[in-house]
Amino acid sequence: MTVQEKITTFDEAKAEAFATRFVDALSDAAMVLMTSVGHRLSLFDTLADNPGVTSYELADLANCRERYVREWLGVMVTAKVVDYDPVARTYTLPGEHAAFLTRAASPNNLAVTSQFIGVTASVEDEILIRFGSGEGLHYGHFNRFHEVMAEDSAQLVVANLETAILPIVPGLHEKLTAGIKVADVACGAGRAMLKLAETFPNSTFTGFDLCEDAFAPTRIEARDKGLNNLFFVAKDLSDQDSIGSFDLITAFDAVHDQKDPQGFLKMIRASLAKDGVFLMQDIGGSRDLEKNIENPFAPLLFTLSSMHCTPISIGQGGPGLGAMWGVETAQEYLTNAGFSSLETHRLSHDPINAYFVGRV
Repeated sequence: MTVQEKITTFDEAKAEAFATRFVDALSDAAMVLMTSVGHRLSLFDTLADNPGVTSYELADLANCRERYVREWLGVMVTAKVVDYDPVARTYTLPGEHAAFLTRAASPNNLAVTSQFIGVTASVEDEILIRFGSGEGLHYGHFNRFHEVMAEDSAQLVVANLETAILPIVPGLHEKLTAGIKVADVACGAGRAMLKLAETFPNSTFTGFDLCEDAFAPTRIEARDKGLNNLFFVAKDLSDQDSIGSFDLITAFDAVHDQKDPQGFLKMIRASLAKDGVFLMQDIGGSRDLEKNIENPFAPLLFTLSSMHCTPISIGQGGPGLGAMWGVETAQEYLTNAGFSSLETHRLSHDPINAYFVGRV
């Protein structure tokens, strides 16, 4: 194609549309970052409980400095998140918006997810170096990652364990009530195990994770609650053939980050008792890029994968599968691990993930 042909085929309308879209994206990105700030300072919660407040009143209620609160409100008003009365100079968070931005709205609180933008952005300089060196990152590079992941998981996983997730395995609720042995591999903060240990006192629960600091607060909480059926183990599982014999093993958003995902799944299969079940939640994207184009979460998921999941795996000497390794790859890995049967489920409360059930 000649230079003249390129000029004549340039679509001005398409260029204008892209420029407009990108300006919107820049403003939306700023809104998301400041949404994280508002969530961490409980500003949305305070606004929801106190409609029609001035910036001074909001600052006082939230124990913040007014000048910073006023600037934050400028973002929220111009982003059409918060309503503003210019005569009274008061601010109101509409109930329809509070339904997705306050702690009371959990498990629908999107402000929780907004925190991932700041967490991943904190390693931008390190990622630039890795693009050249090909090396990976470690959990220690990330500020607040375990905290944010635990809060996000509390909405998608913990809050829906009894009502949506456990029921995909027929009879599992009854077995947990009677008493079985359960393990959660790469358990992170261990909130899922805490919830189950409280709900099913006849069963025993063990959370395994590489990072002891991830589950340390939950271990203290479990002790304070007198839970004698919950245990946590800090252990590198990447070179283990087995971790014991369990009736149920769970893995929530964890397998794709591992040093050796295939070996990890084989270890899980070898750690299941007779008639044991493996319940795995992982990102429900596709390994075929073109199948993700219409997924509204895809840019976010690829960003999290680029900034965290892929470099974390590479940092352990792993293949760097990334969060978008795809349901297809997950199914292949589970089959190769030796599970006799495999089911894949999509749940109405969770548009991002897929849930897999593997049996011995």
